[in-house]
Parts: sequence; C-alpha cells; structure tokens
Amino acid sequence: MTAPRYDDFCEGSVWLVGAGPGDPELLTRKAERLIGAASVIFHDALVGPGILELASRRARLVYVGKRSGRHSKDQKSIDALIVEAALAGERVVRLKGGDPSIFGRATEELDACRAAGVPVRVCPGVTAASAAAAGIGTSLTLRGFARKLTFVTAHARAGEELQLDWARLADPEATLAVYMGKAAAPALSAQLIAAGLPADTPVALVENASLPDERHFHTRLDLLPLASRTALGDGPALLLIGSAMEQSPDTEREQVMKFGVKVLK
Repeated sequence: MTAPRYDDFCEGSVWLVGAGPGDPELLTRKAERLIGAASVIFHDALVGPGILELASRRARLVYVGKRSGRHSKDQKSIDALIVEAALAGERVVRLKGGDPSIFGRATEELDACRAAGVPVRVCPGVTAASAAAAGIGTSLTLRGFARKLTFVTAHARAGEELQLDWARLADPEATLAVYMGKAAAPALSAQLIAAGLPADTPVALVENASLPDERHFHTRLDLLPLASRTALGDGPALLLIGSAMEQSPDTEREQVMKFGVKVLK
C-alpha cells in the first residue's frame, strides 16, 4: 500500500468523508486514503469496524453516533468537537455513513468549520439507495415507467407529525427512496395511497444494505406497515417504492404480492 498523500489534507483541516453503506469495498479510493491520513476521526454509528480498521494506528477514533432515540452527542457538540480538533492542528475526518450530502447534516458541519476559518472539503460516498438497489439486483429507474428518482427522509423530531408533500411524492412515474422509514411505514403507506398512489405499488425493503447480514423483502404499498413491523429487525432499512421494484429478479413475485411479504435473503 502506498504512503498517504497529505497534499490535499493539511494539518488543521477537515474532510467530511462518505463511508458508503457499510461494505469497505464500496469506499472510494479517495475516502480510503483520507481515512488513513487522518489524525482524528469522528465517526457515525453506522460506520462499521471494517472501515475503521483502515485508520492509522496513531489516529484517535471518536464515536459521535446517532441512532433513533439514542444520540451520543447533539449536533452542536459534534460541530464544536470538529472545529476544536482542527484548530488544534489535527487532520480531521468526519466519517459519515453513505454520502455526507444526503441526509447527513453536512451543512451544519460545513458552516461551523467555515465560521471558524477552518478549511473543509467533502468526499462523496455511495448512498444507501444505490446499495439497496444493487442488493436486490434491480435499477432505481426504469425507462418508460420510472423516469424520476426521489430521495426523502421519513425521520421526524420526537412528538412531531411527518410533514411531506404527499401529492408530489405519490408519483407513479417515480421511484421513491425512503431513508429512516421503518417507524414511519404506516404513515407512508396511508398518506401515499390517500394522495393517489395505487395500493398495489411494489415496495422493496432492504435491511443492512451491502453488509453480510443484508436481507431483502418485497411487498406492496398497502401491506407495507405489516411488512415493516414483522419482517424487519433492528438494522438500518431503506424503503424503495415504485414500479421499478417490480423488475427485481424475484421468481416468487406473485406469491409476494398476494401474501404480503417474502424474505429473499
């Protein structure tokens, strides 16, 4: 392995690095290099040990993970830690699951660094929707049927109702990729159907995308609450909703659509 390059990673600077969906082999070459060059890494809950093992033995690994209802640090505290480390002359990697720019709160951290005069850049990563589609062997888009791809997060603050533009999301010519949608499955199903999306719209649920314990499930929109409640475990899950999901190479598709859910892997 070649020695780390520091020409674009100077002391006192920050990189927001996308760790991808979990499989270390899905890291970009740039992400791997930056992880190896960092002197301190602030990492999310969904960044697995296989990726953290790429860090230098001299690097400090600081867990700042957030899971639903379980936050080790609030966002302002994370911002402050990143800035403090950079001002102390560290090479800082903020390692985020997936892509930093897709529901990764990158803006808050970018703004905090810039306000403090800290150089900061972003290294993109493979997002969970891409990994989920790859895992079930299908495309997120489908010529003539799924002409659009919409990313949406179904995470709402505690006690708040999920507020989305349901009329726009209920588009039969789009694939809807729902991040953090497990708990919101009943609302997603009810609101999308009320907004006009057919009840038999195919839905794919992918848990632990790209990891060895990845599992796939297929159902239909009106049965999504049942599938989410009974088929999913504790792992992060992504919901893919739309006609493109009917193209998955599932030989038991008719049984799935009839009986509600089928574990594929």
